[in-house]
Amino acid sequence: MTIAKPAKLAHVVYRTRRFSEMIEWYKTVFGAKVQYENPGFAFLTFDDEHHRFGLANMEVLAPNGDSGKRAEVGVDHVGYTYDSIGDLLENYQALRDQGISPYWTIHHGVTASMYYQDPDGNQMEFQVDCFPTVEANRYMVESFAKNPVGVEYDAEEWLARYRAGEPASAFLERTIDEPVSPIRGQFEELLA
Repeated sequence: MTIAKPAKLAHVVYRTRRFSEMIEWYKTVFGAKVQYENPGFAFLTFDDEHHRFGLANMEVLAPNGDSGKRAEVGVDHVGYTYDSIGDLLENYQALRDQGISPYWTIHHGVTASMYYQDPDGNQMEFQVDCFPTVEANRYMVESFAKNPVGVEYDAEEWLARYRAGEPASAFLERTIDEPVSPIRGQFEELLA
């Protein structure tokens, strides 16, 4: 099976302990605007993409200097966009067949995503956009307050449904907001 190549580099997410300063820096340097912000996350863009930068506030997500890689500052992950849900799922199978599996599969609402780590632990998100850009921007503003993280899904189940002929639209709309995925930290407090 052939590996699908991403259509574009989508975004970079940084972990920071200087949340407000970082937001202002990206606004100043890139002319970026904030698409969505809560105490733990900010998503900014400088073009029509729903986000080019994500900022994770480690003062909220890993307070008191909690130990471990997740508490460090720096690049969290780099996102790559695929052209279709079919490309994302076919790529999942091709990589799985070579012993490479995602550590996290999540429907963020604006994207359906699979997260991988390379041998050095660098993280990347392989995603497919769920909306045209204008609708994705609206979705972030209206729906991220309910769940800015997303709902996990089973990649094997999605692959089977896709292979059985289920249309792409069945995968792209996030129809539920619960349960909020716990993998990235303490999100319940952010939603309260």
